[in-house]
Amino acid sequence: MTIGRGWKTLATAAVGLALLATGCSGDPSGGAAGTSLGGRTGGNDTGAPPGTGASVDPEQAAEIDQLVQTFREENGLRAVVVKVSVEGEEVITRAYGESMTGVPATPDMHFRNGAVAISYVATLLLQLVDEGKVSLDDPVSRYLPDMASGDQVTVGQLARMTSGYRDYERNETFQRAFYVDPFKTWTTDEKLALGADLPLWFEPGTNWSYAHTNYVVLGMVLEQITGESMHDLMQERVLDPLGLDGTVGSETAEIPEPALHAFTSERREILGIPAGTGFTEESSYWNPSWSLNEGAIQTTTIEDMDKTAIAIGTGTLLSPSSYEAMISTDLRGFGTALDTCAPSCGPQSEFYSYGIGLVTSGNWVLQNPLFGGYAGVAAYLPSEGIAISVAVTFGPEAFDESGGYIGGNLGDTLFREIGAVMAPQDAPPVRTP
Repeated sequence: MTIGRGWKTLATAAVGLALLATGCSGDPSGGAAGTSLGGRTGGNDTGAPPGTGASVDPEQAAEIDQLVQTFREENGLRAVVVKVSVEGEEVITRAYGESMTGVPATPDMHFRNGAVAISYVATLLLQLVDEGKVSLDDPVSRYLPDMASGDQVTVGQLARMTSGYRDYERNETFQRAFYVDPFKTWTTDEKLALGADLPLWFEPGTNWSYAHTNYVVLGMVLEQITGESMHDLMQERVLDPLGLDGTVGSETAEIPEPALHAFTSERREILGIPAGTGFTEESSYWNPSWSLNEGAIQTTTIEDMDKTAIAIGTGTLLSPSSYEAMISTDLRGFGTALDTCAPSCGPQSEFYSYGIGLVTSGNWVLQNPLFGGYAGVAAYLPSEGIAISVAVTFGPEAFDESGGYIGGNLGDTLFREIGAVMAPQDAPPVRTP
């Protein structure tokens, strides 16, 4: 099983993380416990989806509401929280299913945002580029003289995932240690020892591979350039300017209340639980310290995901040139699957290509985390001003007999179905077999 695959959906990998499901079932009715931005609360007792009273398009809201309910039921999702907006105007905000048994999911619940924070780290880098404090062509060794291979790897290669650094998350030693003790606190040195300190997967700039190591090292570079901690940089330069009051960095596994709880079946194999025996466990408070730098390990809300999709998707905090670099599709067609790094490495495509800290899929820009029983998307279509934000948790039916996700990142799949409703003429591409 692979841990960090849960952070993204690669065009070359059908399933990311082999996360775990819970033993509790979701709301069997598929009903909602949603709220609209206009303040309306409640389930489906009126026959109209909550949120349509304040919706800019009640007809679209009703169509999305039915789509989400059906998708949740057919795919074994425990909970879904969704917000869709156009030019900042709400179409629908709603939560479906349960957080825990007997506790309805609600739109104000907090959940882990995973790779969404990578887009914030990339924003910090590009702000410093705009200020003339760093160049994407600078070698890493200029800022971190003792970093392994730092004289070969550039800052831009870290940001674009073309450095060749190994992903510590794919290291067997890391994977076993994580599954044996998912509450362990991982230090930066421990992560680097299993990633950056090992021989490169490939010569820098010659291939593409998703590696958490890149953004751990990049975070260290940013702290060295500014003399500030990632926590302070994030707060001062991203969270506060964008008004992301529901997004919080934490040094622990804490999730602010109300919390959307996650469940997973990921440890089935390492615990020796035989196929056919029901198994799920709560993973909400598994320690996320393995993922990024302190300050970039965060929880958020669906409202802040919507704000993020819009702000990152329009380059609010960046110069036009840096924004274009962030959403660049120049890597499409670049990359090769190698035995040494597959499935992390592979060719970029229209379905999935990497800019700087941001994924492009068709004409949409997004991040799509999947890890620790949480999955979701913050996506934006610049030409139409459409933002789609999704967070999901998984029921027992969503896992296979090895503890893997049957449908991969179902939050990403749901986003693509909603996108087809919102922009049929420019729908997000669908993965081909």
